[in-house]
Amino acid sequence: MEKSSLDADCCALNTVLVEEKRGHLIPNGNAHQGVNGTLNGGPISAAAGAVSAAGAEKRQGFPERETWTRQMDFMMSCVGFAVGLGNVWRFPYLCYKNGGGVFLIPYVLFIFLGGIPIFFLEIALGQFMKAGSINVWNIAPLFKGLGYASMVIVFFCNTYYIMVLAWGFYYLIKSFNSTLPWSTCDNPWNTENCIEIFRHDDCQNGTIGNSTFGNLTCEELANGRSPIIEFWENKVLNISDGLDEPGVINWELMLCLMAVWVMVYFCVWKGVKSTGKIVYFTATFPYVVLIILLVRGVTLPGAYDGILYYVKPDWSKLGEAQVWIDAGTQIFFSYAIGLGALTALGSYNRFNNDCYKDAFVLALINSGTSFFSGFVVFSILGFMASEQGVDISKVAESGPGLAFIAYPKAVSLMPVAPVWAALFFVMLLLLGLDSQFVGVEGFVTGILDLFPGKYYMRYQREIAVAICCLLCFIIDLSMVTQGGMYVFQLFDYYSASGMTLLWQAFWECVVVAWVYGADRFMDDIARMIGYRPFPWMKWCWSFITPCVCMGIFLFHLLNYKPLTYNNVYVYPWWGEVIGWCLALSSMLCIPVSLVYKLSGAKGTFRERWENLTKPVWGGHHLEYMAPDTDIKSLASLSPGTEENKIL
Repeated sequence: MEKSSLDADCCALNTVLVEEKRGHLIPNGNAHQGVNGTLNGGPISAAAGAVSAAGAEKRQGFPERETWTRQMDFMMSCVGFAVGLGNVWRFPYLCYKNGGGVFLIPYVLFIFLGGIPIFFLEIALGQFMKAGSINVWNIAPLFKGLGYASMVIVFFCNTYYIMVLAWGFYYLIKSFNSTLPWSTCDNPWNTENCIEIFRHDDCQNGTIGNSTFGNLTCEELANGRSPIIEFWENKVLNISDGLDEPGVINWELMLCLMAVWVMVYFCVWKGVKSTGKIVYFTATFPYVVLIILLVRGVTLPGAYDGILYYVKPDWSKLGEAQVWIDAGTQIFFSYAIGLGALTALGSYNRFNNDCYKDAFVLALINSGTSFFSGFVVFSILGFMASEQGVDISKVAESGPGLAFIAYPKAVSLMPVAPVWAALFFVMLLLLGLDSQFVGVEGFVTGILDLFPGKYYMRYQREIAVAICCLLCFIIDLSMVTQGGMYVFQLFDYYSASGMTLLWQAFWECVVVAWVYGADRFMDDIARMIGYRPFPWMKWCWSFITPCVCMGIFLFHLLNYKPLTYNNVYVYPWWGEVIGWCLALSSMLCIPVSLVYKLSGAKGTFRERWENLTKPVWGGHHLEYMAPDTDIKSLASLSPGTEENKIL
């Protein structure tokens, strides 16, 4: 009788969610014996019930989890998301802020110590669990707070990141003029210090003769401001004197913001089937424009000095903690780690996709784009320094708007400048859009995964996307005022970068390596891809990466300084309180959720820990059990609990 029952159960296993390509089955390692976890329905005979339930849901119209039409869709979506404005805007800005080439040394080091290992971990975890950013932590349910934290972070990131797109769209509209408005000084927003052409070489005997600007002393020339900087600060931002002076809404900028959110909505509302197609264009076109800008940039006078500033390290800077902090946090920001979006993208992969190879290829593309963008920006900064007769470190304000100074300068120097300007800002818009709508996709996927099939309703994806976009838009209204840049920098510094991402990455490594088990997860990956990854990954997850994350995190706290804008304006104390509230809103999700679950469980602490860290398997895992799996071990599974639902 027992043998007949086991045979029937094995037959049930063979019918569960058959994929196009069967998995490579390997014996379990010492740390991964059988299917040690919970599954809805108790004993293994529940497998047949799981299949029946899945079939019933399909007949009732409940949607199955989507998969990419082809694997290249996944690759391009990851490129579109991880390779974005963080590479062409934030990376050059941090290089410029930290003295140029010296920033590259800790940056490269952190790529291998933290960036690639966690990048691979998130993609592999999503692919293995077939779930979004919250339910993926059913691998250790006690730490589901990691999922809630990533949802908070990606929501904040979606909220403020789109402002860069709104600015880019504003510049795009202004590009449709015969003369670019940021190339001249005869506009209403220009000041008396505006100078179109800096001619320091002609500054002799204390005066300079210029038919356009009249006679200017060298001192007056030194105080001159570029029309590009004045267009950005006086026209686009119309910036006030501080955070306590929000001023009025810039209606032009608000309309641009609204238009960008509408574009994001229609890119996301139909799911990965449409998203995977859109990114083929949005992820590749920016590279064409960057190459054109680089060719133009290196032909300008002074470009060599700018590039030399970029690649030549100032060794004295290595002793500054802020350089290391910025390098570490930029890795996590540009790799989109801790946001849950990579997990969501990986969850749409087929179970046997070689995510190990994908992770390395995508990481190299990401870092390569950052380095390449640096050459573009610094060649132009070198020219601007030569033109203005100042040191490269002083040619532009080292703020988030650096990209809206260096890049517009480059296009203004090209023949038929308005055409090149329009082309560039279309590129900037596309570069940010694919990151934006994949970020929204990650947030929406996590939300929808919270609702099982029985709660399914028509158009739930469309409704969820609309609510997400609307909430973000309402918050964004505070960033299109005269004090909007101060609000933007609060979000950028506290909510979705720096300490929050380091905290998130630290706990991800601890949970996977020490709670679930690094060897166990390596076995799971081998089940998916057919071979074991290089042990370096396991070492990083277990020791190196958590130490790096916590080390940078502590450095950040110990060297904390009040937030400033352009190294001049110091934020008030209540502004910093708002910033810390943004940071803690995600960071506290992990400990609060852990304490809540432990306090609500029954039994001794050891029993609570064992029950709450037991994985909750999905139906798709059953097919990929090794033939030597101890089926009898599944008879001890506890049925009917809330945590035991099939994903």
